[in-house]
Amino acid sequence: MSFSSDASTEYVSDELETLGWYHGDLSRHAAEALLLSNGTDGSYLLRNSNEGPDCFALSVRAKDSVKHFQVTRKDNGYAFGFNEFATLQDFVSHFANQPLLGSDTGTLIVLKCPYPLHVEEPSIYESVRVHTAIQTGRTENDLVATAPSLGTKEGYLVKQGAVVKNWKRRWFTLNRYELKYFRDKMCEEPIRSLDLRACSAVQFDYSQDRVNCFCLVFAQRTFYLCAKTGAEADEWIKILRWKLVSFFLDCMFFTVLKESVIFFTSSLNSLIFMKWLN
Repeated sequence: MSFSSDASTEYVSDELETLGWYHGDLSRHAAEALLLSNGTDGSYLLRNSNEGPDCFALSVRAKDSVKHFQVTRKDNGYAFGFNEFATLQDFVSHFANQPLLGSDTGTLIVLKCPYPLHVEEPSIYESVRVHTAIQTGRTENDLVATAPSLGTKEGYLVKQGAVVKNWKRRWFTLNRYELKYFRDKMCEEPIRSLDLRACSAVQFDYSQDRVNCFCLVFAQRTFYLCAKTGAEADEWIKILRWKLVSFFLDCMFFTVLKESVIFFTSSLNSLIFMKWLN
């Protein structure tokens, strides 16, 4: 039974290899970085999901974010959105007709063009004219790989004004630790940009007599926002809280790393001094 399941999974993997926009084990982070930097509105790719061997993720570039949708394999067919497709050919034909997707955020995305796995690039390399080292005595243990999570999201929210306490619909975009809001989706310049590294809390709010309301607490001001649905509000709160936790952990990591370096340097200097005395 296990052998049959493994064989079926292997067959599907081999089948997907024929798809020019199947990116295999490309991570969520790499997919977002790729589509945001080089994709266009409506670009998409298919990749493996961490949910299991029969689960995949369709990553789609929106205006200022990347959205991820689940694709599952069922009896050698594929389920996506409201539809099920008996074969890979039927699945691909659906994308050829540029499907329109809508999520809880209320935004619509047209899947316009797949992002290919292989992109032709010139075989040109830079010549090395200077090669030296800024530091000495370091080892591989001193190499710390780090990159901020993109964690993108966008959509309309209703925001309370700062002075006049009226509510206006604004377009919000989230990228890294920056939350921007615009007059509408088509505006290029934001009304304001909020640095989430200065935010102390994100939580549901029940003080404004409005449904699906949540707030972002900063030292100088608390921002009150309302989503269209409870599910959408929950999505915003989850990703915003995740940003705060991520920033906190990064700060803790670099604090510990800095203290370790200081302790090591101090200990090394003490040993050198003791050796000099002897």
